[in-house]
Amino acid sequence: MSPEDISTLVLLGSFFAMILLRFPIAYAVGLSTVFCLMSQGQALVTLPQQMVKGIWSFSLMAVPFFITMGVLMGSGGISDKLIALANSLVGWMRGGLAMVNIVASYFFGGISGSASADTASLGSILIPMMVDQGYDADFSTAVTITSSCEGLLVPPSHNMVIYATTASGISVGALFMAGYVPGAILALSLMVGSYIISVKRNYPKGEPFRFSVFLKQLATSFWALAAILIVVVGVVCGVFTATESAAIAVVYSLFVSVFIYRGLSWKGVWKSLDTCVETLAIVLILIATSAAFGYCLTTLHVPAKAAMLIKSVSDNPIIIALMLNAILLILGCIMDMAPIILIATPILLPVAQSIGINPIQFGIMVILNCGIGLLTPPVGAVLFIGSAVAKLPMEKVVKATLPFYLCMLITLLLLTFIPALSLWLPAFFGYAV
Repeated sequence: MSPEDISTLVLLGSFFAMILLRFPIAYAVGLSTVFCLMSQGQALVTLPQQMVKGIWSFSLMAVPFFITMGVLMGSGGISDKLIALANSLVGWMRGGLAMVNIVASYFFGGISGSASADTASLGSILIPMMVDQGYDADFSTAVTITSSCEGLLVPPSHNMVIYATTASGISVGALFMAGYVPGAILALSLMVGSYIISVKRNYPKGEPFRFSVFLKQLATSFWALAAILIVVVGVVCGVFTATESAAIAVVYSLFVSVFIYRGLSWKGVWKSLDTCVETLAIVLILIATSAAFGYCLTTLHVPAKAAMLIKSVSDNPIIIALMLNAILLILGCIMDMAPIILIATPILLPVAQSIGINPIQFGIMVILNCGIGLLTPPVGAVLFIGSAVAKLPMEKVVKATLPFYLCMLITLLLLTFIPALSLWLPAFFGYAV
């Protein structure tokens, strides 16, 4: 073996060994980088240099703002209003509360950008409500956790900012626009699955649709939904950068939560900021250590070697696209979302581009794959939160989620092989795709 191959083995071997030993992911990434640098004979000062370089980015300033916006709006009493809006829109269907759950997640995801926040906030309200109306607890939990992944695709999403920064040269605005249609397709596929199960189990219907009720709930929810308009419209129209729009949205979210909806006191604001700091610390240390890890990958030419290895299996673009999804799904079972984006993007994006997959389309694929990973053991954070909220064994929730995994995989395949689903909206708004 060449010295380069030995260093590559040290880097990847030690990383996956520590993952299997349940090391905290940031430590696993950082320590494997240290071992790799030592095997190459490089100075260890390279590690802090690359870590600082990794977070020295204006675009990444949007991440803490989006996290803060999501926490403030999620704590500010908007959940009930979004649930009422969704109920006025789709509650009349068979299995109406399941449909409400899915549509409310689409709305809430556009505010929080977090599947975990969606599950914790909406799940604590909707799961007991569904059980009281005759829905099975495991079904209610499965609907909640799978629909929460819509929030990863619907902007604003800090994970999209991380991908755009990692991929380099990707417009955050274009990526935001690219998420709306895939998020809607995911919601529709989950609604179809829920409807089939609801008919089979004879779950109840809600009240008939009334346009006047819908308008009333829309007016009540306007202040919450306007936060999305500030971010997306501001970025798309070129009024703000993503970072500036996120900062403005934080101020707006604080005003709405404290003064309009009155769901958050000033004491609650400080508590929310504590939560933001904890989350941000985790995200930034992952970004920093992953930047150093990525430096090692680049110097060892791992992306080029990975491309050659994948193409040695098949030169068929369909097979390669399926392999890329399989790799991301497997990584999602053992790693959290942010490190997958940070580590896998530099390796797999060149392979995707070589078979004609647009970087924006690939970003949507990565995020959805990672979202599915959040629902799978052994590292399924959203799965654990859903089980805890519903007070159900994880195994029972996984079993009830199996039909929804199928819905999500169908959506993933559609997004993989029909580029227009991801690229039509950004192209419509004038982005180069």
